[in-house]
Amino acid sequence: MSLAVSIRDLSFGYKGQIKKNFSHLNLEINKGERFGIFGPNGAGKTTLMNLMTGLLDYETGSIKILNKEIKTNKKSINRVSGFVPQDFSFYHELSPSENLEFFGAWSGLNKQIIQTKIKELLDILGLWDVRHKPVQKFSGGMKRRVNLAIAVMNEPAILFLDEPTVGVDVQTRHAMINYLKELNAKGTTLIYTSHQLSEAEDLCNTIALIDDGKIIANDPLEKLLNEHQQEGLEGLFLNLTGKEFRD
Repeated sequence: MSLAVSIRDLSFGYKGQIKKNFSHLNLEINKGERFGIFGPNGAGKTTLMNLMTGLLDYETGSIKILNKEIKTNKKSINRVSGFVPQDFSFYHELSPSENLEFFGAWSGLNKQIIQTKIKELLDILGLWDVRHKPVQKFSGGMKRRVNLAIAVMNEPAILFLDEPTVGVDVQTRHAMINYLKELNAKGTTLIYTSHQLSEAEDLCNTIALIDDGKIIANDPLEKLLNEHQQEGLEGLFLNLTGKEFRD
């Protein structure tokens, strides 16, 4: 099976930090996966996501997205990938339509495709009736949906999701997860991290558990649950990472 992501011998540490976040990390993610990355606070989940999306530059090793090295192919990789970050990544004073117009143009889409995608996405995500209202007046759940719409404007082959449903209600979470499954069924690879383990269990078919900058488990979820005699992801998580407090 061809790879969506290939990480080889990756090392990274923030400036002024004695201990590296990652040292000689290796990871492969197949195309078409619904892949989850989990771990305790400070384990390195968001750092790894930011490295895979090119927001952080790594020191040594290699990260390839669809067989292209990030360091030398950021622009071309951005055209075929999307990213839903933890923080809101839009202009609060603009409307959903205006935000999507801007980010669609930034992605290189032509005007006709942008208008088609705006109608399609705002319909799907329940935002069409508020398409002209400033996003700053929206609820947290509505803002999360705008975040997601922006990330999929370019119909990405790979979609990175860092806590995409944090702070949303049950109905919104359910609708967003179902939409992500639909995208995956059409071929989009999902790479996801969250503290919502019940949500993660519903979405992800393969996972990697990270602790202290190291991958301590990486397999299909069902295989890991069987191997460690656990009924769910939360039990597996605690079994492999312990129950003590984490900062």
